[in-house]
Amino acid sequence: MQTAGAVKPAPAHCPCLRKMSRIEIFEQMLAGDPRNTSVLFGLAKEYEKAGLDEKLIETLERYLEASDDEGNAFGMLAGAYERSGQREKAREAYQRGIETAQRHGHPGMAEEYRMTLAGNYED
Repeated sequence: MQTAGAVKPAPAHCPCLRKMSRIEIFEQMLAGDPRNTSVLFGLAKEYEKAGLDEKLIETLERYLEASDDEGNAFGMLAGAYERSGQREKAREAYQRGIETAQRHGHPGMAEEYRMTLAGNYED
């Protein structure tokens, strides 16, 4: 029996009670500012953690169109392409990552990508 003034609890299935995932939060932020590169990269990292390679690839491609990345995103993109069986696209992403990392003064990253290409993509 409910007394006057008492608040009835919302049903458990009510979306207002469900905690939003980090992916949902980033997606909501992106809806308000679709070209925000920080949000795009954060969303890409969440997709990577969740193993959502198709969404990761799509998001990183959008990010790279809008951002002057220093090389890290190309390694993430190459890894997602590798996992999805797109070896030629992975090779291209590593190559772009090498060029970008060198341009931004990250020789260690460029060398890591070179070693990956030499070890995994030599025909």
